[in-house]
Amino acid sequence: MEQSPLTDRILKGFEAMSSQLQAAARHVLDHPRDVALLSMREQARRAGVQPATMTRLAKHLGFEGFEEIRALHADVLRERDLGFAGKAGAQVTSQKQHGDKALAGEMLRSAASQIERLGQDRTLERIVAAAETLASARRVYSLGLRSSHPVAWHLHYVLTLLGERSILLDGIAGTGADGLATATGEDVLFVASVAPYTRLSVELAEHAAALGLRVVAVTDSAVAPLAQMAAQAVIVPTDTPSFFHTMTPAFLVAEILATLIAGKAEEGALEALRRMDGHLAALDTHLKPSQTRKRK
Repeated sequence: MEQSPLTDRILKGFEAMSSQLQAAARHVLDHPRDVALLSMREQARRAGVQPATMTRLAKHLGFEGFEEIRALHADVLRERDLGFAGKAGAQVTSQKQHGDKALAGEMLRSAASQIERLGQDRTLERIVAAAETLASARRVYSLGLRSSHPVAWHLHYVLTLLGERSILLDGIAGTGADGLATATGEDVLFVASVAPYTRLSVELAEHAAALGLRVVAVTDSAVAPLAQMAAQAVIVPTDTPSFFHTMTPAFLVAEILATLIAGKAEEGALEALRRMDGHLAALDTHLKPSQTRKRK
């Protein structure tokens, strides 16, 4: 780990910290690997401060407690030291030792725990604020690349059912970003990206913000690149027993946002839904119950 993921945030507010907080902050800056691996008490001892000072530093930086800082550094350490291939090796070893059923069960329990965490008041408030921002937009630009694509696409798809309010920035032949050419300050960019962050997602979000768009982000850390520039950021967990990060919490957030936006729909959006129902019926898009019974 070359440097702490909190380096910029710490340096920005370092001069305003007390001498004790500065000592704790200097330890985080100088020993990011220790932050990931050692207990808070041991880190406090090495920094020459009381354990409570480490907690105060965490709150000063906007976290609930020092454990969030430790977990953030641990996540970065795992990403840099292992990568997908290294994680796959760890998964295979565990799978051989405990069996497929145990791994499947562990993944399901992990997902259930993460979804439960999304129900905490702090996260719910962020989701509601994000929904309000999206609902107030003239147009929503949706962006999600690589594993984050289903998150952005789902929100985009639901918004298209409500009317012509959404543009998906995922064009063929690299033309996806061209949609921002007509964007204005009345619009919002919805963007999803989790570690390892896709460079283009971050760059397009920066460009959108420079154009005056509000950015609503779904990402995995309060200090993730998107969280730093977003007007609203919903933080989702991604850890999983699998070698590949889970997108289940992020996808669920997109579902919730779409539902909340639909609930704020005015008559124009409801009329759009009626037209869509007629369109789907005219094309006989979906199997009818009688047809599904015949296929059994």
